[in-house]
Amino acid sequence: MSQPAPSVDGHPGQSLGLPPTGRGSLASWNQRMAALVTDWAACMIIARLLFGDAVLFGFDWRRFMPITLYFLQKTVLTALTSGSFGQLICRIAVVRLDHQPIGWARSAARAAMKVVLVPALVIGAERRGLDDLALGTVVVNRR
Repeated sequence: MSQPAPSVDGHPGQSLGLPPTGRGSLASWNQRMAALVTDWAACMIIARLLFGDAVLFGFDWRRFMPITLYFLQKTVLTALTSGSFGQLICRIAVVRLDHQPIGWARSAARAAMKVVLVPALVIGAERRGLDDLALGTVVVNRR
């Protein structure tokens, strides 16, 4: 008995050489959005604990502390563990397509692009934002 022919489009991530499911497969939108919300919530909570209500209602430098903490945690954790706090919880990782470590420069550049929201608003093929396209990265499942 012959096997069914593969679909014309294939699976998401196929053109990048990623498996269809399991470890190393392309992370879903749900996982990515859950990681983003988790990251932002954690940074808001920590900023409020450290700097008080001014992070929510103030008009001074403390107003920028949640986004500053977001940038710092995303940069440090991505460089060290291939994922931010939210990405670790959601079991997804940022990896380079050339299989090299992310490194500090790419991690900081990726976090900076996330902070200005442009990559999140412009999404290309294979669920990759401008930051992923520019830096040669992709977000995959850890499990």
